Amino acid sequence: MIVTKVERLSIMAILGSSASHHTVPCYRLPARVLHWSMAILVLLMTGAGLVMTQEGLSRELQNTLFIFHKNVGVLMLLLIAVRVGVRFAHRPPPEPETLPLWQARIASFTHFGLYALLVIMPLAGYIRVKAGGFPIESLDALGVASLVPRSDALAETAKALHFYGGRLLILLMLMHIGAALFHAVIKRDGIFQRMWPTSATRPSQ
Repeated sequence: MIVTKVERLSIMAILGSSASHHTVPCYRLPARVLHWSMAILVLLMTGAGLVMTQEGLSRELQNTLFIFHKNVGVLMLLLIAVRVGVRFAHRPPPEPETLPLWQARIASFTHFGLYALLVIMPLAGYIRVKAGGFPIESLDALGVASLVPRSDALAETAKALHFYGGRLLILLMLMHIGAALFHAVIKRDGIFQRMWPTSATRPSQ
């Protein structure tokens, strides 16, 4: 489907209109870059994770997806460590006073859950792979020794945690995306604009 110039301008107007009507402090640039970089990787990781366990895949495709999933998982663990550091170094902007208390509480719960799962999921994946005796190519190439012993029981426990954690992560992502679209398209109250990569509003202190 071809998107016309008018349609593109309309989309950008929706995303940017909040800045013209509601001047709110935005997240700092490092936080925004990390947010959108990790969002893309999480979506790719989720897609790969759901597809690679399906029956009927060719061995070549399945291996490619597994290798991608394992090694990007290592990168995700490093990125979430950096992101947590950035969050502690720079306090996030306060919620607008117009945001209802119940929405602010749900947002806090969702954000906490996402942060927790973005730590738990890569760790559980790492333990499942290494305890199961499988390689993580990037770490093996660097000569990084396994941090967990070979154990089928440990691998199965980590596998279960990774599976159910993944379903919960998908649920929280859908809630987060839905809320973001609600604020961007319906409310247009500036909340979405705070994390938009090209936001020109002033950063929080």
